[in-house]
This record gives sequence, C-alpha cells and structure tokens, in this order.
Amino acid sequence: MMRAALATLLLVIAVPAATQVENSRPQASPIVDTIPDAQDIPYPGAMTLHVDATDTERGIFRVEQTIPVAEAGRLTLLYPEWLPGNHAPRGPIASLAGLIVEGNGQRIDWTRDSVDVYAFHIDVPEGVSTLSLRYQFLSPTARNQGRIVMTPEMLNLQWEKMSLYPAGYYVRNIMVTPSVTLPAGWHSAVALRGTRSDGNGRIIYDTVSYEVLVDSPMFAGAHFRQEQLSDDIWLNIFADRASELAATDEQIEAHRSLAEQSVRLFGSQPFDRYDFLFAISDAMSGIGLEHHRSSENGVPTGYFLNWEDGPGRRSLLPHEVVHSWNGKHRRPEGIWTPDYRTPMQDNYLWVYEGQTTFWGLVLAARSGLYSPEQYRDTLAMLAASLDQRPARQWRDLADTTHDPIIAARQPKPWLSWQRSEDYYREGSLVWLEIDQILRSETRGRRSLDDFARAFFGQRDRDWGQITYNMDEIVSTLTAIHAYDWEGLIRQRLDENASGAPLLGLELGGYRLVYRAEPSATQRHTQSTYEYVDLSFSGGLTVGNDGTISNVIWDSPAFNAGLTVGSEIVAINSYTYSSSLLANTIATAADRQNDIVLLVKNGDRYRRIELDWRGGLRYPHLERTGSGTAGIDRLIEPLG
Repeated sequence: MMRAALATLLLVIAVPAATQVENSRPQASPIVDTIPDAQDIPYPGAMTLHVDATDTERGIFRVEQTIPVAEAGRLTLLYPEWLPGNHAPRGPIASLAGLIVEGNGQRIDWTRDSVDVYAFHIDVPEGVSTLSLRYQFLSPTARNQGRIVMTPEMLNLQWEKMSLYPAGYYVRNIMVTPSVTLPAGWHSAVALRGTRSDGNGRIIYDTVSYEVLVDSPMFAGAHFRQEQLSDDIWLNIFADRASELAATDEQIEAHRSLAEQSVRLFGSQPFDRYDFLFAISDAMSGIGLEHHRSSENGVPTGYFLNWEDGPGRRSLLPHEVVHSWNGKHRRPEGIWTPDYRTPMQDNYLWVYEGQTTFWGLVLAARSGLYSPEQYRDTLAMLAASLDQRPARQWRDLADTTHDPIIAARQPKPWLSWQRSEDYYREGSLVWLEIDQILRSETRGRRSLDDFARAFFGQRDRDWGQITYNMDEIVSTLTAIHAYDWEGLIRQRLDENASGAPLLGLELGGYRLVYRAEPSATQRHTQSTYEYVDLSFSGGLTVGNDGTISNVIWDSPAFNAGLTVGSEIVAINSYTYSSSLLANTIATAADRQNDIVLLVKNGDRYRRIELDWRGGLRYPHLERTGSGTAGIDRLIEPLG
C-alpha cells in the first residue's frame, strides 16, 4: 500500500510539473522593433562628431556626438557593419563601450536590436531636438585582440569605428561636422579639408557627408615627414622613430615616379588631392586599405633604411593608389551600397582586387620601386604558389571571391586545399593573360593600358562613383580588340584545373621553372619574415624557430603526417635550424642521407621520415624566344 500511495503521489506531482514546463515555453511574439531601409532623401540637420584621441597609453578614443532629430518617436542608430574595402561585415561592435544618450540634459534609454546587434533603438521624447551621445572606442592593446591602432608614437583614426549614424537614409545624405583632439605636438594627415582650431586643441573640419567622412581616415604621430609627389599627390610618413624617416632623394624620386606613372596609366585622376597615409612601425599594426582620396598603408620598420636588401612591401603604395580608380571611382555593382548595413556582394573582386594586384606590381616596376628582376621574381613566386595549389581542382576562382565572408580572414589548417582569397593573385594572372593576348593579337598596338584608360579613366577630377558589371567589362575589351573575352573570362572564373593559368607568362615570353637556389627577392623575403620556404621542396614552410606554418595538401610533407602548428625539434638527431633543414633536403637528393624529423605537437613527440628526394626547388621565370618579351614591354615606364 505504501508503494502504491507513493507512486500515485509522484504521478500527481509529475503531471502538474509537466504541464508547468509546457506552459513556460516562450511564445512567439511579433517583432516590434523594425529598422528602416535606407532612402535617398536628405537627413534633417547635421551631426557633430568629436574624437578625443589623447589617451595613447591605454588606446582609448573618447567620443562625443550630437544627432539632430526632427520629431519625437522611434529612432534607430546604426554602428557601421559592412565597411568599405573590407569585403565582409567587419565593424568591431564589441569595442564600443560606455554608451550614454541624453536629450535636453536628461538621460534616454536605448535598446539594442535583438536580431541586428549593430542597431540601437531610442524613443525620442517630446521636446527633444538633439541627441547627445558619449561613449568610448576601446582599441586593442594586444595583437591577439585585433589590430593595434594607437601607440605612444602614432595612431590611425577610422571615423566609422567610433561613430553611429541614423538608419533610414543613404549615408551620402547624412551630414556631419567632424573634429579631433590629438596629443600636443603631433602632426596629422587626413583627406578632410577646412582645418580650423577652437583654441583648446580641438581641430575642426568642414562639414561633409557621412560617406565622405568614413572614406577619410587619419594618421597622426610625433615623428612626421611630408613629401609632395605631384601637384595633387602627397606622401605623409609617420614612424616609430625619427630615424625611420631618413629617405634618400632617389627613394623619394621613385615615389614621385609612382604618382606620375599612375596618372599616365589611367589618363585622369578621380580626386582633387590624394594623400598616402604611410606608417613605418613595428608597434602599430600594418594595414593596406583603399579610399577615394587617400589610403591607409602600414609597413614594418626598415622601409627606407633597408632599401637595398630587397623590395619588401614596396608594392603596397602602388596597389592602394590604383584602388582610387579601381574599387572607389569605378565600383562593382554589388559592392556599392547605400549604407553600411546593406550586405555587399563580392562577385567582382577578381577585378576590384585582381586587376589592382596586376597594376600594383606593374606600377612598382614602372616607377622604379621594383627593379625588372624583382618584378619577374615576384611574378614567379605568385604563379608557382598557385600552380601547386591542389584546391583549384575543386574550388574555382569565382568562389574564392566569397572567402572574406566565408572565412573572415581567419587562419586555415590546410590552406592549399581550402583556398583563400586567391582572387588577388590568380585574378592578376588572368589580367596578365588578357594583356598579353591584346599585345599578341594586335602586334603590340593594344594592351591592358588601353582598357585602364577607357574603363577607369572616364572623369578627370570627379570623385563620384560609377558602377559596372560583366557586360561593360566585355564591351570595353571588345572595343579595344575583338576577341571572345567573355568566353575566356568565364573559363578562368569557373574552371577546375590542376595548375595555375600560366598562358600570360608564356605569351609574355617566359616560362615558370624551378632551380636549386632562391632568387634574391625570395631570399630577402625569407630573411625578413624569418622562415624557410620548402613549399616546392617537400611541401612545407617552417619558421626559423621550427614551427610549421604551412603544409601543402597531398605533398610528401602531408603524407608524412606533418601539420600546421607542429614544431620540428630535431633533424637526423641534431637540433633544428632552418639552415640544417635546407641542407638536409638538398643532400637527400643525392641519397647522402635521409630526412628524419623529430616533431613536437603539444605534449607528443613523433619521429617522421620525409620522403622527398627532389632537393631544393625555387621558382624562377626563364626567358623563351628572342627580342623584347611582352612582359618586359609591360613594365616599361610610360612616356
């Protein structure tokens, strides 16, 4: 009886409990908060935005912003998410902190949207005509937090990362008056105009659209040098130390030649004035980001001081200035958006970035930033790295244009099998092929220079935006010379091939070969970044500390069981060094020894034998035929 009673009691208790759980499930409710779509109408009034950038020790930007409102009721403010030039939603919303909103001196609550976390809803009370906002942008203080943008010696201010804007309007129709306070004695460079001071250290600029403001970042710092490269192009150099500013006349002249060759190439300039913002720093993180009237460029120390060692990062400035024409003035139809909430479509990055990579290297050579030999060495490395990438067999070039969104630029364990943003390098090989076909078919009378002028150089000193699509690309090429351009482009975009598209090299009078010694450019690159490149010599790349940074899929290194992140501790029972590893691989070609590695992965040690007898192999371009090759004509300066 006791058991029966207990069982009955438990049943009675259990039934209401089950009913209670059922009733406690959240019920669906209509979404009340809506975010208005952007409309092409003027925003009433002008915002103000002030950034106090003086807390350089802690990397804190303090922001004060005012936003006029036309009426009481719901207003939605947006933090920029889809940032121009990033090709993906990269807005660092987590770095915005301490947001306080007030109206008429009274605090007003805000609510973050439950779906779009970049949106903040505010109920504006009656009688409030202006919202006053205070908050901070907490920039990274360690590299594992993100890009370092503020140091005791310099900073990189990107207005979109420390501002909000009202939803429901094209950003070109939202006006804003920006200002900044910098550390005492610092210099700054920015594409904004109309500088004036309030007498308390605040620098105030002319009122511009929010779109122009986002497109006008600032570099500032204690150590500064400015060089005028042409009537309208300026080089603004900031450095960790004053000694890094010591550029020679010849070095500055090469940058002047870059400015001249760029305008000659396109036949116009889509800006009133262009500013290279250029940081030489090991403390502030590097960057290469395009804007219409400026670019953000960051390289390691030694840019001028170690000039004779190799080209280093000297293709960065040419690449970014090309973007003023290709990417900013002429823009793929899916990448132009009315605001920074609308997703961008990256389908044409093989033009936006691929042709820019092509022209960036060509302009580096035409201007003297690269020697012809350095250009060919770089081209050989670019082509070879793609030629051995097995992922081309399953993932085509067109699909790589989505990689900034798919992978968010995070490291990958098997890069050669997953692919990455290959539209940069492989896209440049496609445009090299098109250039060499034009030269070959027209016996040198036409080239991709003609396309650059016709397609990108349409409106001199007009820094508006013109979108394009495949039809215009094909029709422009066809007007230069009749050919099945669409068939060729579609093939290159969609093909799954076992090797890279190397026809441009062959038509240009060169072929890709491998030799036992690296080129001077390759040697400099490995020395600068402290690694040994054995990608073509067994299939791996190893840092000078023994850490494996890359393993080629289905290579001898892959088949031996090596993985990215493992550490080579010893080689044939001797302590690891990069020189010993290279020498062991070289002598194994003559069967003088085996290649036995002691590898550490976490707490585990393994003995691995690398089955590679091909010796050391490094990519080079070898001349074919006679006379002046098409590739050599390509890099001749324009007169």
